[in-house]
Amino acid sequence: MEAIVISIGGSVILSDDINKNYFNSLKNLLNVFSKKYKIFLVVGGGKTARTYIKTGRNYNLKEEILDEIGIDITKVNAKFLANILDLNNKIIPNTTDEATKIEGSIVLMGGTRPGHSTDCVGAELAEKIKASKFIIATNVDGIYDKDPNKFEDAKQINEISIKELLTKLGNKWTSAGKNIVIDGPALQIIERAKIPTYVLNGKKLDQIKKVINNQKFNGTIIKI
Repeated sequence: MEAIVISIGGSVILSDDINKNYFNSLKNLLNVFSKKYKIFLVVGGGKTARTYIKTGRNYNLKEEILDEIGIDITKVNAKFLANILDLNNKIIPNTTDEATKIEGSIVLMGGTRPGHSTDCVGAELAEKIKASKFIIATNVDGIYDKDPNKFEDAKQINEISIKELLTKLGNKWTSAGKNIVIDGPALQIIERAKIPTYVLNGKKLDQIKKVINNQKFNGTIIKI
């Protein structure tokens, strides 16, 4: 069965403007597409994780400890979403290898180990299962030339090459909780495995549907 990986930000599922209708719609979308695809859903830590990390950094906690705390939050978010969506894997896997062995058409997980983001976990999964699509569902409409949450004149980028992204963002993991488009280790995997990757707004589920159906969507295509 063809596989798709969706990395959904914690800032999407725990946003103040997300309501019960969103989760019902997400559940329906996953159920529809899981008849044709095996879907792996990777959940991030979002604002909750960043708040813990920021506070911990004020107390001079080591970066690895802060990373571990962030990972724990992603697993809490994943467990929450698994129960909200009534998925089979209520026990959240600790590694991508564990995730690939879980039966069922929808598999959900959070972070794994220090040194990278859940987007990197998603890319790692996509490489291992040879996913046909890797969808990064964030809280903005794709990749911009600068942070659209801070700059009103930020311009959306419809297409960008993986090489250009690596040039702009680098290939390293700098620190826990850093809120960037895609971290360096994830970009390296996307380039190495030539994974078709799409960045969009996870709150707009119709855009996820369009990507899966190979339709024009509002977001960014990362060219490989």
